[in-house]
Parts: sequence; structure tokens; C-alpha cells
Amino acid sequence: MIPQKNRFSEANDWDEPEEEVYRVLSKEEMAALQASNAVKHPPLSPWRILAAQVAVTALSMVIWSIFGEPVGVSLYTQSAFLGGLISVLPSALFLLRLELAKKSQLLNPGNYLAALVSGEFIKIAVTLMLFIGIAYLIPGVLWVPLLVTYVLALKCVWLAWLWR
Repeated sequence: MIPQKNRFSEANDWDEPEEEVYRVLSKEEMAALQASNAVKHPPLSPWRILAAQVAVTALSMVIWSIFGEPVGVSLYTQSAFLGGLISVLPSALFLLRLELAKKSQLLNPGNYLAALVSGEFIKIAVTLMLFIGIAYLIPGVLWVPLLVTYVLALKCVWLAWLWR
């Protein structure tokens, strides 16, 4: 349809579409719906992801130990350990902050959001401090194993999609 000059729209064009009708569920229906969703989508513990980060760090340390002289605990292995530590320690502190917020007497959405934001701030600050501390205090650190292990441990969160 080509618009006509000086033609106004019809009154029906401005009417809003009819609203959808929502049905109120009874308590029994809601319980059944929650039970069926719990079976389809079980809750995933963040501590499980933290354990996966520790496992990936250990696996990375074993793989990087092959490159060291002598094979075993070498600078490669220690650097991989430090990379995993930089990922695991801040994540553990973040989870502890959220667990403390859950156990608080005044648990409401605002307080939980504040705990989430402060936990994320703690996580970022500790990560930066660890990177800077390692750069200054451990001059012989090998950055490739450290950064590779750090990134691999961070990406363990993606495993949560496979576990669901």
C-alpha cells in the first residue's frame, strides 16, 4: 500500500493488540511444574565448577611438566600452578562471599545484589594483586604456561553447559 498525501490513519490502526490471558496456577499445579523443571534442569553447584578449575590446573601442570628439565616439577610446572592459583583463589573468595550472604539474617534481593557486586570486586582486585605480585616477586616465571593455565581454568565455566 502506498501512503497517500494528507491521509490520516484509521482509528483501528492505533488500537493495541489484545492482551494475552494468564491462568493462575494452584499450589499443587505450581509444585508439579517446579518438580518437572527440577528434573529437566537440575541446579548446578558453583563449587563443582571450582573443583573443575582445580582439576584443569592439575592436568595442565602435568602436561607442562613434560617440557621441563628434568621432567617433573620444574619452572614450567610451577608457572602452570601459579596460573591456576590466579584463577582458583579469586573464584573461591567470590563463592565464599556469596555463601556468607546466603546465610545472612537479612537476605533480600538488594543485599544479595550488594554481595554479588562486592564479591566480584574482591575477585577482580585479588586477581590483579596476584598478577602484579607474581610479576614483581617471581622474576623467573614463565608467562606462557601461567597464562595458558589461567585461561583454561577460567573457561571451566563453559563446562557447566555440558553438565546440564
